[in-house]
Amino acid sequence: MTKPALIADAALPRQGLVPQQERAVVEVAVGVLIRPGGDFLLTSRPAGKVYEGFWEFPGGKLEAGESIAQALRRELIEEIGLRVDAPQPWKTELVDYPHALVRLHFCKVYDWRGTLQMHEGQSFAWQSLPVLVAPVLPGTLPVLGWLAEERGFSGATC
Repeated sequence: MTKPALIADAALPRQGLVPQQERAVVEVAVGVLIRPGGDFLLTSRPAGKVYEGFWEFPGGKLEAGESIAQALRRELIEEIGLRVDAPQPWKTELVDYPHALVRLHFCKVYDWRGTLQMHEGQSFAWQSLPVLVAPVLPGTLPVLGWLAEERGFSGATC
């Protein structure tokens, strides 16, 4: 049985939705960078993008012919200046945003090289649970719940 999509901002109309026709799914690779003490990296959505200023895990769309790992490596260099060798596939979540239907492929990343550089003018914050930054992108919320489960937390995660 297929898990239903997480509906973000359900009261808003869906762009590109034609009656009797399904929307194309946008495939996205996402890095959950975790430091040895357990803190994880969140970045803000850059100015001019949908959900500007919302906090999320870094990543981006797969290009034609790219694997999830290849896309994540490319996106992390382009967005935040970090090089990763071995992202670990973790979980997948389908999110129905008003502007797009997105399949998020989350990978845990424990090792990287380089210094954080916010190439798109975004902000970054190393966080623990509960997160202190807001607002958090709807597609990020399930990850916070998964991290809380793994760490034995109960209750709100953001």
